[in-house]
Amino acid sequence: MEIPEKLVKLKYPIILALTLSLTLSVLILFAPSFLTILTYFWPLLLSTALFLFAVIFFGKTSAHTAASDSDPADKAGEVLLDYVAGQPTQLTVDTYKPE
Repeated sequence: MEIPEKLVKLKYPIILALTLSLTLSVLILFAPSFLTILTYFWPLLLSTALFLFAVIFFGKTSAHTAASDSDPADKAGEVLLDYVAGQPTQLTVDTYKPE
């Protein structure tokens, strides 16, 4: 008589465990295999790998030029950064004075 009382106490955890195990087993049975997923996504995986290879290849083989003060692109960037970081010039507004 002691076992049925303990089973009644654990009714909800047993139902939850059975439901989760049934759901997991159904997913394992009906889910596509890894090879099926791989055959579907192989063009995407291949193009991503080639793109990453090209980025790494060109990043290592391109000539890095030393930044100089005479480079106009650097000057323009510095001027813009100085403007953003500093206080902009205050415009004075002339008030209208009737004569």
